[in-house]
Amino acid sequence: MMKKRRGLLSGLVVGLALILPGPSVPARGAEATFDVVVVGATPGGIMAGVAAARAGRSAAILERGEHVGGLPANGLGATDIGTRGATGGLFLEFVGRVKRHYVETYGVDSKQVRDCSDGYHFEPRVAEAVFEALLAERRDRLAVFRNRQFDAEPENVDLEDGRVVAIRVRDRASCSVETYRAQVFIDATYEGDLAAAAGCEYRVGREGRDEFGEAMAGRLYKPWGADPAPGSTGQADNAIQAFNYRLCLTRNPEDRAEVARPERYDRAEYLSLADDIREGRTTAPADARGPKPTALAWDSIGRIFNPVATPNGKVDANNQHWNFLSSDLPEENWPWPTSGWDWRDRFAARLRDYTLGLLYFAQNDPSLPEDFRARCREWGLAKSEFADNGHFPRQVYVREGRRIVGDFWFTAKDAIPTTPGGRPPIHADSITASHYALDSHAVRKREPGRAHLDGFFSSPSRPYTIPYGVIVPKGVDGVLTPVPVSGTHVGFSTLRMEPCWMALGEAAGEAAALAVESGVAPRKVPADALQDRLLRHGAVLMFFRDAKPGDPHFEAVQRLALLGYLGADAWLARPDQKPTEVEARDWLGRSGLAGTTVEQALDLTRGELLARIWESLR
Repeated sequence: MMKKRRGLLSGLVVGLALILPGPSVPARGAEATFDVVVVGATPGGIMAGVAAARAGRSAAILERGEHVGGLPANGLGATDIGTRGATGGLFLEFVGRVKRHYVETYGVDSKQVRDCSDGYHFEPRVAEAVFEALLAERRDRLAVFRNRQFDAEPENVDLEDGRVVAIRVRDRASCSVETYRAQVFIDATYEGDLAAAAGCEYRVGREGRDEFGEAMAGRLYKPWGADPAPGSTGQADNAIQAFNYRLCLTRNPEDRAEVARPERYDRAEYLSLADDIREGRTTAPADARGPKPTALAWDSIGRIFNPVATPNGKVDANNQHWNFLSSDLPEENWPWPTSGWDWRDRFAARLRDYTLGLLYFAQNDPSLPEDFRARCREWGLAKSEFADNGHFPRQVYVREGRRIVGDFWFTAKDAIPTTPGGRPPIHADSITASHYALDSHAVRKREPGRAHLDGFFSSPSRPYTIPYGVIVPKGVDGVLTPVPVSGTHVGFSTLRMEPCWMALGEAAGEAAALAVESGVAPRKVPADALQDRLLRHGAVLMFFRDAKPGDPHFEAVQRLALLGYLGADAWLARPDQKPTEVEARDWLGRSGLAGTTVEQALDLTRGELLARIWESLR
C-alpha cells in the first residue's frame, strides 16, 4: 500500500516536469500563440484548459504561482456543495479520482476512504496531485506556464474592434515580459483581473436591498438561524466579504507542527475572543453549544475555527461563523479586488500573521482557561502539507473579487424557488446546474451592541440552473469569465463555490473551442451546441433526483426539461415510468412529432418518448 502512496505523490513532481514545456514554450520576452489562453490555474481555470484541449484546441494556462489548484489545493478540503449530484462533468471526475486515490492507497474498507466522503473530502496535497494529473494527461495540447503574473492594467491587453487578441504577463523568475495571443481568452482569476484590464464593466461591494429585491442585500446583522437584527438597513456599500486561510490542522503528534508566536503578533487583537469564551457568548443556536463527544469539540479548537474532518487525521479549519472573532479578517481586505499584487502580497502576509497569531493565542494566552489552552495545544499545522511554505496554505481564500457584468445578471431570485417546494427559474441555456445556500461571510469587524458581524448570512436555496450569459462579459469580445461571474453580491454568494466554478470553467473551455472552430465570438456560440458537448462529457444542466449522467435517455431528459416539458417544479423525471395520456398529448403536441400516435406513446416509457421527441428536434 505504501508503494502506491509514494507513486501518487511522486507523480505530482513528474507532472510538473511534463506540463511545463507544453506544446509551445515562448522564449524569454517572446510571443506565443494558442487557440485558447486561460489566466489563473484555479480549479475553474484548470477545467477550462482541460476542456479546451479535450475538444482539440491548443491551450495555455498562465499561473502566477508555482503550484496549481486554487483553494482545494490550499486547505479547502471539505467541498462546498448543497446537493451531491447537482453538478457533474469534470467536477465529478475530480471527486471520483480523489476517492480512487484513497481506495487504491489504503483499501476500500479503510478509515481514509470513509473520511474522504466519496471523494468530497480530501487532503490539500491529494487535490493538487489530482489536478496535476488532469493537466498532464492533456499535455499534448495544453501548456501550463507558472510564475506568470498578469497585472490588471490596460497596457497589458491588446484589443482589436472590441475583441481581446493578446495579453502580456511578467515572468516572475526572469522579470521578462511575454506576449500571449489567442482567439479566446478565459479569465479564471478569483479577482477578475484580465476582464477588468480589457475594459469589462464590473461591480465590487454590496447592492442595496431595494435594487433587486434581495432580502439579504446591503447592511445586515443576522445571528445564525434568526431574523435580521436592528441596524439591518439594507444599504448598499463597497464592502466585500472577509477572506481567510483554510488551515490544514491535525492532532496526530507524528504529523503535527508546533505553532510559534509570529514576529508580528498583537495579543490585543484576540482578547475579545477570550472574553466571549469565558462568558459563553456566541451567536450559535442553543443546541450547538457546549461540549460535544467528538474530536472536533466545541470546548477546544472548534470554539476557534470550524473544523471538518478530512482523511489521515486532518481537518479543514475554516472560520467559525458563530464567533464574533475567528480566522476571517473583515474590512482589511476591501481593497484586494482592485489592488495590484504588491498590495495583495502585503495583505496575504498580514493575514498569515493574524491567523497564526490566533492559533498561538488560543494555545498559550493566560486570559483563557488552562484546560482550554491545553486542549488547543493538541492541534497544529499538518507537517505533511505545504512543506515549502512552513506547512501553511500558499493562497488566500479570496471569496469575492470583481463581479464582471455579463449578458445575464444572476441574483438571489435565480436560486430561490418560485413556488413553495418548487424550483428556481429554469434557464433554457443552462450550462450547469449547481446548489449551495446563498452564503456570505462578514464584511465588518465587531461593532459594539450589534447582534452579529455585519454581512453574515446563509439563506436556503434549491438546485438551480445557470445560464451561459453569466460568463459572457458585456461589451468586450474574445473573453469568458467563469470565475468572476456576473451577479449581485447575494447572487454571487452561491455561485462562488469551487464545484460550480469547475463546471463553469469546463463550459468556458468548451465554448471557447466552439468559438474557435466556428470562427465566431464566444457570445455567438449556439447554446444548444454547447449543451450537446457538455452533456456528452457528463455535465448536469438541470438536476433531477432520479436521473444522472450515464443513465439511458439522460440527454433527452435534460434538454427537454430545460424546454419545459417536465414542468417548472418537478424534481423527479421518472424516466422508467409510463407517461400519462395528458403528458403524451402535451409532448406530442409541443414537438409536432410525426409518426407516433398517443396510443403508441403510451406504450413507451417517459424516457423513451422523450428520447424519440428529442431525436426529431435535433
